[in-house]
Parts: sequence; C-alpha cells; structure tokens
Amino acid sequence: MTPSKRLAILQHNLCSGGCERMMVNLATEWSQGGIAVDLVLVRREGAYLPLVPPTVRIVDLGARRTFTAIPPLVRYLRRVRPRALLSGLVHINTVALLAKKLAPETRVVISERNTPSVDFRDRQPAARLGYRLAPYLYPGADAIVAVSEGVANDLATFAGLSRDRIYVIRNPVVTRETMTSARQHFAHRWFEPGEPPVIIAAGRLAEAKDYPTLLHAFAKLRAVRRCRLMILGEGELLKNLTELASILGITPDVDFLGFVINPYAVMTRAALLVLSSRWEGSPNVLVEAMACGLPVVSTDCPSGPREILAGGRFGPLVPVGDAEGLAAAMARTLEYPTPHHLLEEASRPYRSDQAASRYLNAMYA
Repeated sequence: MTPSKRLAILQHNLCSGGCERMMVNLATEWSQGGIAVDLVLVRREGAYLPLVPPTVRIVDLGARRTFTAIPPLVRYLRRVRPRALLSGLVHINTVALLAKKLAPETRVVISERNTPSVDFRDRQPAARLGYRLAPYLYPGADAIVAVSEGVANDLATFAGLSRDRIYVIRNPVVTRETMTSARQHFAHRWFEPGEPPVIIAAGRLAEAKDYPTLLHAFAKLRAVRRCRLMILGEGELLKNLTELASILGITPDVDFLGFVINPYAVMTRAALLVLSSRWEGSPNVLVEAMACGLPVVSTDCPSGPREILAGGRFGPLVPVGDAEGLAAAMARTLEYPTPHHLLEEASRPYRSDQAASRYLNAMYA
C-alpha cells in the first residue's frame, strides 16, 4: 500500500495557544490550495475548533493524555498512510516520533516553537520529559523546523543536532481572514470617542510573559499621562496579577479580558501593543498587531522579537524586566507611532501563503 497524498497535522487540542492557531492557519491554507488535510487531535476540544474549515477533516484520537495517544495515532498512520505528518510543541513532537517507530512509512516533520533551553526550566518535572527525550528522538525526524533563527540555534545546541538539519520557517500569521476579522465590531466603552489611548497585551497569563513588569511599567506611564491597559489571555496567574494591579493603584485602568477569539478587532482600535516576555519562540502577536497597523514595543527576549522587529527598526526593544525602560518606550511610541509602511513591511514575511509553501517543501521532500 503506497502513501496517500493526504497531509496530517498532529496537535493535542485546539485550545487558545499560538501554536494551535498557526496549525489551523496552515491546514486552512493547504486545503484552500486543494490539498487533502487531516487535523489529528489527541482530544477534540478547544476554542479554535470553529475556525477549522469544513474542507479540513478533524480526526479525534480520543486519548485522555498525550502519551496514551500513541496507539491510536499508530493505527491512524497505518490505516490512512498520510504522505507526511507535521507536529508542533515538544510533547507532541515526542509522540509523533515514537509513533513513527511503529509506523515508519510516514514521513514525520517536527516543529519547535519555543526556545528549548529556557522553556525547559519553566516546565513542571513531568512536562520536562519531552525535552529530556529530544536529544534521543529528534534525530529520527525526517525534517526539523524552527520558527526563528534563535530557536534553531538554541535547539541545535540543546538537542545535539547539526544546525544544517534545521529549517527556519516563519509562522503563518497573516492570513486572508486577518483583515476581514480586524474590521469586525468590538464593543468596549474604552474605545468610545474621546477616551484615553488603549495599550494592549496578549498571551497566556504565565511566567514567560512577565506581566508583573508590564503592570509596573504601566503604573509609571499612567502617573504621567492618561492611558489604559487591556490584557487578552487566560492563565494561572490571573489572581496574582489582579492583586498586583490593585496594589499599584491602577485597577480602574486595567482590564483583564480573558481569551478573545478575534484579537484583531481589538488591535485595530488600540494605540499600542506591548510584549513584556522573558522568553519566546517567535511571538505571533507582534506580527498580528503590525499587520493590523498597530505599533508595538517589545522586550529583547530570546528568541523572536529582535528578528521580527529587525533589531528595533520596526519597534523599540527593551531589556527584559526593565519596567522603567518599558514605560519610556511606551510613552515614546504613543507620542511618535511607527509609520504604517514600516509596520506593513515587518509583517510581510509572515504571510500564511509563504509559510504554507515552505512547509510543503519540508513535507514533500
């Protein structure tokens, strides 16, 4: 039995993460190009399920945990024999590569989305298993993709891989639907005429995003000019962050919106987006904001912001954890926003059609 022309993408679920959204974008782009695509999920759940077009087939492995998905994944690979399987995030990569040992006919392409040496330290002991296995399993991949040069360099060192084995492919961030979604209505009293400028941040409420530094920076900025802060995202640190906002006396001007399925409608109405992260892989939110014409400020964290912002050409870069510097960069960018033609130039390499084409090269090689 020969492999089919069908391509498969493996994810745990379609919850509100950047990797999950990028995989939906890839599947959509491929299917719009006439390619049969399966979106294979450990569990069929998540906020992005409604975004999957009907031309993409969803395969539910029905497993309770990631590693218990190996037997049903092997059965799927043996039965369907897709031309290639793409996985993303270290624990899913591990499962894909273990399944390949039992279904070796399928080409497996893994993608690394984070900076491994740093992300490893943020994980709970059980969740570090994937990273511990990476040096032993990753060499068995048919192709390895990293989302930025920084991630590729770090992964090569962390997993003992030849740097030449790793493709760098930018995330498929800007899709045909991005600007359509950006034009949709988003009701919030802060966006009424005459209200102060709104600064936004977006991402899970977790240690990596370093929202405490952002709140301290906003408090410094708020002391010298009227402005407001919206934070889009869910996570385990919500209670800590709301308490910190209260301590800093900025609660009336900070709104934790939770998960927003269409952040683009918020971005087109805001004045500035700020990324305060301690580490990233390739932060999609910077590209999304600039594609919507929204100026950005970011920390110069490993690994993606410096590449996306061309060393500061497309937006200020501030040292990690520097609340004073972040406040100053926010004030400066509110006063002198980055010109729209530069924002458009910065987002251009992250068009989904370009990324989808490059991924196809890895899948079909």
